[in-house]
Amino acid sequence: MRDAHDFRVGDVLSVACPFTPTRVERGVKWDLIAVRWPWWEVDAGSESGRWNGGAALGVDGGGYAGPEVECELFRTDPPPEHLKAGDTCRIGVPPTVVHVTAVDPYDPPRVTGWLPRPTLAVTVLRHGLSYREYPDDSHLDGSGYRIHPEGIPFTFELLMRPYASLQPDDEVADAAGRAWRFAGPWHWTPFDGEPAGPGPEWPLTLLARAGTPRSGADAEAQAVAGSTATGSHQETVRDWMSLTESSPTP
Repeated sequence: MRDAHDFRVGDVLSVACPFTPTRVERGVKWDLIAVRWPWWEVDAGSESGRWNGGAALGVDGGGYAGPEVECELFRTDPPPEHLKAGDTCRIGVPPTVVHVTAVDPYDPPRVTGWLPRPTLAVTVLRHGLSYREYPDDSHLDGSGYRIHPEGIPFTFELLMRPYASLQPDDEVADAAGRAWRFAGPWHWTPFDGEPAGPGPEWPLTLLARAGTPRSGADAEAQAVAGSTATGSHQETVRDWMSLTESSPTP
């Protein structure tokens, strides 16, 4: 999974990164440890600032457990409490269940100070964490931990994609006769202006995609009808919450 079409908001993933040797640049301070980043290179052509080649990782130092600690994916081996400046260690991501809260493609690639220049940011929250307001930082935004997949040997396994047969801005009719606009798994807007209540009642009928009407003979409409022929919206939410131990992202 490497481009914007491979990630969707609501995806539940298992993410991992092989542990790779590096050097500690600063021991634990304020629940952060600074290491030499082993994957990216300094972008000599960057005019917006020069990256120093390092990265700060959130660690559980037993004190202030801020968002850097809660959201951090990367781990050190040995653990950070056994490391000081100048030590060698390995950093990586053990297999971790996350859910995607935002997908932001960059066109043209963003100038960040490192190479490769990122074309994509994927924001995720670890298993057990739900949406909250985090302060903006180099790797945090309002909905979780932001990663740039290029240049880092991440592996991603898709565990669940709720409403995989639908696309943003699809218009559908549910079994109760209500028409809805789909903006994401947890973003449904009924056209009748009434409260959304428990959500659409399955099965669903695709009415329009990208502003073009669809009929039951269309392959897209058949896919939507088939994928919602059994189960329910509430069951989808429960399955998602069971995998993530989180609340659906608003």
